[in-house]
Amino acid sequence: MSEPAVAVSELARPSGVAASPARRWWILGVVGLAQLMVVLDATIVNIALPSAQRELAFSNADRQWVVTAYSLAFGGLLLLGGRLSDLVGRRRMLIIGLVGFASASAFGGAATGFAMLVIGRGAQGAFGAMLAPAALSTLTTTFSDPAERGKAFGVYGAIAGAGGAVGLLLGGALTEYLSWRWCLYVNVVLAVLAVSGAVRLLAGQPRNRGVRIDWPGTVLVIAGLAAVVYGLSEAETKGWDAPTTVVLLPAGVLLLAMFVLTERRVGHPLLPLRIVVNRFRGGAYLAIGLSAVGMFGIFLFLTYYLQLSLRYSPVKTGLAFLPMVAATMASSTTCSGALMPRLGPRPLVPVGMLAGAGGLVLLATQLGLQASYPGQILPALVLTGAGLGIVFGCAMNTATYGANRADAGVASAMVNTNQQVGGSIGTALLNTIAASALTSYLLAHGHAPLAVAGAAVHSYIVAFWVSAGILACSAVVCGLVLPSGTLAPALAPAATGAAQLGGDKRP
Repeated sequence: MSEPAVAVSELARPSGVAASPARRWWILGVVGLAQLMVVLDATIVNIALPSAQRELAFSNADRQWVVTAYSLAFGGLLLLGGRLSDLVGRRRMLIIGLVGFASASAFGGAATGFAMLVIGRGAQGAFGAMLAPAALSTLTTTFSDPAERGKAFGVYGAIAGAGGAVGLLLGGALTEYLSWRWCLYVNVVLAVLAVSGAVRLLAGQPRNRGVRIDWPGTVLVIAGLAAVVYGLSEAETKGWDAPTTVVLLPAGVLLLAMFVLTERRVGHPLLPLRIVVNRFRGGAYLAIGLSAVGMFGIFLFLTYYLQLSLRYSPVKTGLAFLPMVAATMASSTTCSGALMPRLGPRPLVPVGMLAGAGGLVLLATQLGLQASYPGQILPALVLTGAGLGIVFGCAMNTATYGANRADAGVASAMVNTNQQVGGSIGTALLNTIAASALTSYLLAHGHAPLAVAGAAVHSYIVAFWVSAGILACSAVVCGLVLPSGTLAPALAPAATGAAQLGGDKRP
């Protein structure tokens, strides 16, 4: 199948949501706040967990459910949330998601016991699955000009790539100076600001009568994604040979295969396959998922290293990641805004992945029982952050560009789905590899205190090497899958009729 040199836009027309440029950038602020709420919760609650466990007196075995309840609901319901956004309107789903997420956060923050906290986290995930696709599809339909769109998605990609590091900093500060509960309450503050902006800035859309909910596909994809995410969480905590892991992972893959077969046959599929088989979008989804696998190496194991090996406080650990956040934001906005319109995603995404891999190699080759932050850790953080910023800014722009307007929500949901599943795979895989490396080191060097400390550092280094290898291989894969060429401007309103009559002819 030949690919055009330029990606033809399938958008029927610019959204008309924001007539003036200034209004569009304010909408970006609302969308950025909504995205920040979602990505913060990937790491901010992890910092709060030890304090919450002490206060609510739940066991180590139960602790994982505070994380798993969120990821199960979020990952399982994303595609449905995206389709609901297409059905009832992005503005309505964005506001519902923001209010629901804030309410669930307040409920979890006020928890008087373990069950209440887990219910709050599960509700956060469910409303996050409504919120995230609505936010991204709002951005997709608001910015249609390639130059403006590149800048907007650069900011959005920076938030998506650096939000985990921001969560570490904010979680550490809130836990240390206020209470672990404020790691949840902070979402209420962000939601109030975002809802106020959404109500004032976004125009309502009528219900789309052409969109239907594919209930068989919905059941299959929710069950399949939940089985995969839960199976990976079980692999992380209990091992790849645990009975639940052995049952859930194959069952999840089978259910997702059945989902794909179902989508080929139904009249109103939950996930129209034309969204993913297009090489621009498919390659971008692949890049987001593979980057999420690799990037967990730096967030997870460098956090361990800084706190356990170098004895950094939670706040100091968060501050240590700030240069990475700055590098991510700078590279994401620069590359997505200035280079994407001229070069397209194919050369930029692999370069970003290779830069991220290079930063991880620096960590793997320079860390020891003691390390200099300015001389050994800082350069690696800046290089990795710059690389990930390029990937996320460019890939998120490409992943949603050109989708039919009726599919904007579900195309956006695929971005978050790939990031969620990739992160789950990365956490389970890298934790398993690190644990195996630690055990092997102790068998070879004994269990003296110095050997135990060395084993921990050795396990982090192995995880960094594996993460670097994943990103390097991903650069090759994405370079092969992504086609050459740039993204075309959205069709002008005058072309709307022809576009709609012609339909979506290409995959």
